[in-house]
Amino acid sequence: MILDRVGIRSRIAGGSLIIAILISIAAGIVINTQIERIVRAGTVAVLVSDAAPYVVALQTEPGESFDSPGLSQLVAVVDANGKVDLNTLPASLTGMLADIVRTSDTRIVSAGPAQYLVRAIPVDVSGETWHVVSARGAGPETTVLGQMRLLLIGGLALIAAGVAVSAWLLTSVSLGPVRRLRAKAETLTDSFSTELLPVGRSDDEIARLARTLNDLVTRLRESASRERQLVSDTSHELRTPLAILRTQLELARIESSSITQLVDDIRGAEKSAARLSALLGSLLELSSIEAAGSRANATAIELEREADAAAGRARYRAMRDEVDVHYHGQLSNEADQPNFPMTAEDFGRLLDNLLSNSLAAVQTVGTVTVQLDVDPQRLLLTVSDTGGGLPREFEAHALDRFSRSDDSRARGSGTGLGLAIVAAIVKNAHGTITLANDPGIGLSVAILVPSSGTDTDTGDLDVDLDLDEVDLRRRESP
Repeated sequence: MILDRVGIRSRIAGGSLIIAILISIAAGIVINTQIERIVRAGTVAVLVSDAAPYVVALQTEPGESFDSPGLSQLVAVVDANGKVDLNTLPASLTGMLADIVRTSDTRIVSAGPAQYLVRAIPVDVSGETWHVVSARGAGPETTVLGQMRLLLIGGLALIAAGVAVSAWLLTSVSLGPVRRLRAKAETLTDSFSTELLPVGRSDDEIARLARTLNDLVTRLRESASRERQLVSDTSHELRTPLAILRTQLELARIESSSITQLVDDIRGAEKSAARLSALLGSLLELSSIEAAGSRANATAIELEREADAAAGRARYRAMRDEVDVHYHGQLSNEADQPNFPMTAEDFGRLLDNLLSNSLAAVQTVGTVTVQLDVDPQRLLLTVSDTGGGLPREFEAHALDRFSRSDDSRARGSGTGLGLAIVAAIVKNAHGTITLANDPGIGLSVAILVPSSGTDTDTGDLDVDLDLDEVDLRRRESP
């Protein structure tokens, strides 16, 4: 459309001009009607004034002769029989007196090339009706009306143009901050600056737009930074297993002197390939979670079933070791289940990662406890273990990508993405994660997720993680 190619200023100025023209036309019609009424009322007053002396004379001195009217006055007195006693009307009007006296309204009469405004006033004289006819040329009235109309049209046209110009200027001033925002945005696009768009001091629509754009810029920068960090971390993490795999394959090709040594080298290569596969799988999983954002809701009973199933999977994995996996699920009211902003699949994935970390921490002897508490406002999941906890210096980085403690690196277990996947799932569900770490004893991870429709600010919800209480719960576990 043509409007799509027209700027905002032109749209507003053009729209204001059209509206001003329409209003001017309506106002012009009303004002012109009033002007015509006022001018005609003035003319009628003059005609009545010209006829007044003769009306008074007929009413007070009906038998007396009439004084001659002024030079510019056109007056005629007609008796009840149609006889004209006084006449200063033009000859063209005189022949129309019989028709004129039939009406007492003021009207325009065409007499030859000229037009006259005439008025016949009936007067009762001794029971008989006389008429006093007064007339004026229509030219002066037409001239006055023409001048007033020209003045009216010019004034309304000037007002409409003024409205359009004012709209253009006001729009230009109002769009000034937008132009500055665009110029600044172009500058930020062409540079790697950490600056943000300027926000005006007034809390208007443009300031709110600037704040929204700044939020967008911040999120985009954070996303770009995460992508760069991901590429850097991935390159770093892939370099070592690839180098090991390559070395093992070269040794298998060059130095293997027996079938047994060749098999050992191939097994080592298989372990490196499995680690690469697990790393790439975790990366794809993390990327899909972050790209998906908030997904469909799941009911509390669905999440409780998934938690029970995840505990069962962990219990099956720990069968060969002296590791106890306990699960405690509690729903506030099974008849009225709240919904939570995560799928049962994501909840199971979250639990699998937490339980894998706990099983790796306790190794062959220990206890892992899963506690699920649900009420209409929130879901609280706690996964605790007796695996000795985390080093103090590692706590701040536990949720980062590719972060692994020295013990995990020494054991060669994990990819450093398990807790990062958990954090991404919880973030998408608008939840929070709390770590209660007691080095040498164990670790508890609490996840708090508000129910759908609840304020996503979980700061006012009670999360009190006490490792003594966790230990007590473990001892009471059957």
